[in-house]
Amino acid sequence: MTTVLTRAEQRGASFSGAMAGIVRRLPWGLSRVVPASLLGFIVINGFTFGIDLGLLTIFRSLIGLPLWVSITIAYACAFGLSYVLNRALNFHSHGAVGPQLAVYVVVVVVNYVVWILGAGAGLNLLGVEYHVSRVIAGACEGIYMYCALRWIVFRKA
Repeated sequence: MTTVLTRAEQRGASFSGAMAGIVRRLPWGLSRVVPASLLGFIVINGFTFGIDLGLLTIFRSLIGLPLWVSITIAYACAFGLSYVLNRALNFHSHGAVGPQLAVYVVVVVVNYVVWILGAGAGLNLLGVEYHVSRVIAGACEGIYMYCALRWIVFRKA
């Protein structure tokens, strides 16, 4: 029996196939320990981080919104796009969107409070230069978000 894939499923399969192909070529035995979904997460979230920065620039520099408003709107837009892309392309989730989205929102709020504000601002208060503290917090955020998406938000039933 032949299975017919929808266009969205075809795009997801193509994306996953490309990520798996890249992972197979990783050196030093990394191909045995790096899942294709991790590379997909890095690609998608790198892209959405670029969107975040672009929107931040538009809202702050072109429109003139206050910084906190610009950051909040750009962050929300980027994480919304990240949810859609990770759901469709990377984790191939077919679960109900409503409950999944509710869990995702909780994960993002925890991420924002713990990593963006807590670790980022906390390290700065301890004397770490703010760019360095943001990079450290961002690395922790990436690990947290990948684990949360893979094993909580888009877990296999």
